[in-house]
Amino acid sequence: MNRLFAGLLSGLLAGCISLAPPPVRDGIADFAVDGRFALKTVDADGRPQNSGGRLSWTHRDGHDRVLLANPLGIGLAEIDMTPDGATLRTADDKTYTDSDPERLLADLTGQALPVSRLAGWLLGRPTPDGRLERDAQQRPLRLDEGDWRIDYFYDGDAPDLPPGRLNARGPAVDLRLRLENWKALP
Repeated sequence: MNRLFAGLLSGLLAGCISLAPPPVRDGIADFAVDGRFALKTVDADGRPQNSGGRLSWTHRDGHDRVLLANPLGIGLAEIDMTPDGATLRTADDKTYTDSDPERLLADLTGQALPVSRLAGWLLGRPTPDGRLERDAQQRPLRLDEGDWRIDYFYDGDAPDLPPGRLNARGPAVDLRLRLENWKALP
C-alpha cells in the first residue's frame, strides 16, 4: 500500500512539475516579426475605417522599428520608437516626431493605440494590473489590460510555439495580426 501511495504521489508531483515549465518565450527579449495586419477603427463621427497590409517589426534593446506596407508591399510608413520618443516617416517623405509614441499616433490617426505595449502584448507579458490567462500548454491565451483584450491563436500544439495570430480589441479599435515569421534575436 505504501509503495502504491508513494508511486501515485511521485507521479502526481512529476505531473505537477511538468504542467508549468517556464515557456521559452519568457526568455525572449528581442525579436523580429513579419506578417500582415488588419485594422478596423471607428472615427469621431462614428464611421468605420478599415486598413490593412504587411508589417516588418524589429524589437531590440527596448527600441522598435515597424515598417508598414500596403498589401502589394509598397511602403506606407516607418515608425521608430525608443524610450525617448517616436518618429514616423511616411512614403511621401514627411517626418513626425513626439516624445510620446501614443500621442504621436493619436495626433496623426485620431486613434488611441497603446503602441508602447505592443511588444509586451506580443510576448504575453502583462503590466502589473493586467490579467493573463494561459492555455493547457502554458502559452498566452488571453490578456486583459485596461480597456484592451488580446487573444492569442496558435498554428499548432507545441508549448514553445509563438502565436500565429493576435487580436487586440480596445475602444473603437480592432487590430488583427497574422504573424508569419518569428525570429528571436540574440
